[in-house]
Amino acid sequence: MKQAGTYEIHFAPLQGFTDWIYRNTYDRFFGDIDAWYTPFVRVEKGNKFRNRDLRDIDPANNTVSHLIPQILPANAEELHLLSSLLSEKGYQQADINLGCPFPLIVGQKKGAGMLPYPERIEALTTTIRKITEIQFSIKMRLGWEDPEECLKLLPVLNDCPLKHITLHARVGKQQYKGDVNPDAFGRFYQDCKHPLIYNGDLKTVEDIQQTLTRFDGLKGVMIGRGLLSSPFLIKDFYETDNLSPEYRNSQLKAFHKALFDAYAAHLQDERQLLTKMQTLWEYFLPEKDHKILKKIKKATRISQYNDAITLAL
Repeated sequence: MKQAGTYEIHFAPLQGFTDWIYRNTYDRFFGDIDAWYTPFVRVEKGNKFRNRDLRDIDPANNTVSHLIPQILPANAEELHLLSSLLSEKGYQQADINLGCPFPLIVGQKKGAGMLPYPERIEALTTTIRKITEIQFSIKMRLGWEDPEECLKLLPVLNDCPLKHITLHARVGKQQYKGDVNPDAFGRFYQDCKHPLIYNGDLKTVEDIQQTLTRFDGLKGVMIGRGLLSSPFLIKDFYETDNLSPEYRNSQLKAFHKALFDAYAAHLQDERQLLTKMQTLWEYFLPEKDHKILKKIKKATRISQYNDAITLAL
């Protein structure tokens, strides 16, 4: 059970990992998350949407308490289309992705690729003011290549009605490599007028505590890979229970089985299920023996995968 506090914990969206099945299952076993985000929804050619995105945001598929769809608009028109889609499904809040660092997205001047173009950001904020049925937040990077880019955008962002801003303390060009830049984050933090959430390389309880101590005016933190690799991270942060090793192992085993069964019920064949479960282990429990992890990732049949899992859990 979460203790009362002044900080919020948000679960970051990761494409290919944190779909509705993962979110629902994680919440059943671990909880303690104040806000969840879907991987970004985008507009395809012909002003259409991907079926997998529609499934992921379908309220009937989601049981977590506070789900915020993330969207990836390129311009005002796409922002209107995405807002209408979410409003039709009953959502009242959306998070705009200005942080995705992947080249195919950046090349379209979307995600972090929009940050070097203040005029495009300003056009989005103008549209935000006109959309009354949805409240918006923004998730962004320090910049694409220059960590000062975020500071140049602050006057426009400060003047825009936003629920909050989540700032990943890297530039987009780094993707997820290299060190975070807390000093650059701090310069943005000093002058940001909106509630601010920190994101980037929070992997341990000490990482979270140090960040909240250094930036004590934060609304909270957003964690992605840290929660994928260590599902007990937030329970340990809140120190609500003295969890025994036996209990932890039992819960991790039950969590894995629940995920496996849920994906098996929705995926069409063994190959799809195997690929999905192997993807989980790109982050899950990285401290496990390297030889066991290698067996899991090299399995070509579900039977081989299950044999390897008995060694890992």
